[in-house]
Amino acid sequence: MMRSLLVVALALCAVHCNGFIFGHGSKWTNLKVTWGINPLSSTSFVAMPLTETDAKSQGFQKISDCGDSSGLHGIRYVKDNDMNLILIYDVQGHIAGISAAVPTNMANGWPHAFLKGHPFIKSGNHHHISAYFVDPAIICASGRTTALYHQQGVGTDLYIQNGTDPIADSIKIPHLQSGITSTHWTKGKCFPTMGLHYWYNIRKDMSCDEFYPSFLLYNGGKLNAFGWAFIADLTSSRLEHPPQSAISGFMNPVPDCLLNAGKLSTMHIYLSDNPVLDTC
Repeated sequence: MMRSLLVVALALCAVHCNGFIFGHGSKWTNLKVTWGINPLSSTSFVAMPLTETDAKSQGFQKISDCGDSSGLHGIRYVKDNDMNLILIYDVQGHIAGISAAVPTNMANGWPHAFLKGHPFIKSGNHHHISAYFVDPAIICASGRTTALYHQQGVGTDLYIQNGTDPIADSIKIPHLQSGITSTHWTKGKCFPTMGLHYWYNIRKDMSCDEFYPSFLLYNGGKLNAFGWAFIADLTSSRLEHPPQSAISGFMNPVPDCLLNAGKLSTMHIYLSDNPVLDTC
């Protein structure tokens, strides 16, 4: 049923989406969040402000600056107090990353101790997970000039912070799918409008205590999207809640523990203009 609806969605986009382009370039041209069955919905594939100026004009508010919190990096903004979607800008006001935070007092005790400190960093009453689109070393130092930002687009590389030092502990993700095969990222399944999923060290008999809350998405052999996957019932409108019956469409193998883990909250994060064209 879901895949048949996707066919309709693709057809609609072919008629209505601006800049309908086949293929996948290497330059990241946009930042969009939240997968949805209807690409024309105002809540699906939502474009995020790429400059601090635009963020302010769209109602985002600054929650922290460079150096304000140990373990957190960049200039951080949220809208309507939604801590599940935090945009990160550099000192020049250009997009530099994205983050999500979950309360420290989750009813199910998640995230478990295994994930605390890597990738989740505690700050105040939240645990934060962060990804950067440029070398973290420049975000709070030089930033990117306007000319460099226009030349590079959203960013140059994907870095996932996996420790308390956002510069030293951030892991650079391979741009090319061919480079991911020598890592512990495990190939999952292709899903149109998302991409070919990769999950970190997935095993059928693993404990969900160590389920890594991020996934990668490759299309045309290139990284152009990724996302968060939380074992938590979170209420942000930017999050998706896949039913457990759908998990087998994204993972291979599916960890047994996930089938009894309760409600999941995920967010797809796209780095291109037309995510609906992502067919792996």
